[in-house]
Amino acid sequence: MKFPRRFSTKVKYVRLQPEASTTTDSQQAYGRAKAKYSLFSGLYGQIQNTAFIYYDVLPKLWALTGSWLLRFAPERFSGEISHSIVFVLTFIVIQQILSLPTSVYHTFVLEEKFGFNKQTPKLFVMDMLKSQMLAFILTPPILAGFLAIVQKTGNKFFYYLWLFGAGLQVFMITVYPITILPLFNKLSPLEPGDLKTGVEGLAKRLKFPLSELHVIDGSKRSAHSNAYFFGMPWKKHIVIYDTLIEKSETQEVVAVLAHELGHWSLGHTTKLFGISQVGCCIGVKYYFIDTFRPISSTSSPSSLYSSTTDPCTNHSASTRSSPS
Repeated sequence: MKFPRRFSTKVKYVRLQPEASTTTDSQQAYGRAKAKYSLFSGLYGQIQNTAFIYYDVLPKLWALTGSWLLRFAPERFSGEISHSIVFVLTFIVIQQILSLPTSVYHTFVLEEKFGFNKQTPKLFVMDMLKSQMLAFILTPPILAGFLAIVQKTGNKFFYYLWLFGAGLQVFMITVYPITILPLFNKLSPLEPGDLKTGVEGLAKRLKFPLSELHVIDGSKRSAHSNAYFFGMPWKKHIVIYDTLIEKSETQEVVAVLAHELGHWSLGHTTKLFGISQVGCCIGVKYYFIDTFRPISSTSSPSSLYSSTTDPCTNHSASTRSSPS
């Protein structure tokens, strides 16, 4: 049986260029290596969690930090809020130490093997110290506000915590690129040229409220490239990685930004934020209320205690169970 000419069964083979084939093989190898790393790091984290539960690490750490306050801190800092802050900060340091092996492997073995790592050991250590500094600055006021709400709002504390969390999330989204990001990276204005003209034209077509265009020095840590935007609804900033500009043509960079601005145009960020808040509200209503109802009928949230000896006081009293 003969096929019509337009339905010819001949197959045309396309020979890949050696460079393209090599790039594809490298990308696949990198993907496999990342998958193996994710599996290993997840297993490592699960072992840690299991050990914490089996050996009662958190209750022992709670008692230990309470004894520190009793021994070294003034009496006015021996309350529940101060105790919780010291407990959480100590736990953050422990987690940083435990996560160090996987972080070092990811940066200096996995990323280095495939040519993506640009960090030096000094920069790695400095980043880690800066992260710990931020944790020690931000954790105390946030945690103090969290616990103060629990103490002062009675049985309806979960609603106020939800509002507090939503407000904090909006605040951090706004403040992070302005105050925290410059501690790690340098932002500089995008120089006039075809790229700036193309991005401004794209923003104008989408009616995107572009205020400033920045280039970030991502190349000092990684060869990966990216682009994103931030800011208030009426004033947005676009940030482009210098690696993206270096490796891509102008039209390709504009295409990447078109993808990012498409999320804004379709309201994806706002919708996801709204969905997350609805989920939190539902969780508050059907989880926390049902969880605390048997207790709240006879006592306030501030009396959710077990009868043990409080390390911050020298008498038998009620001690709040350690936060998870």
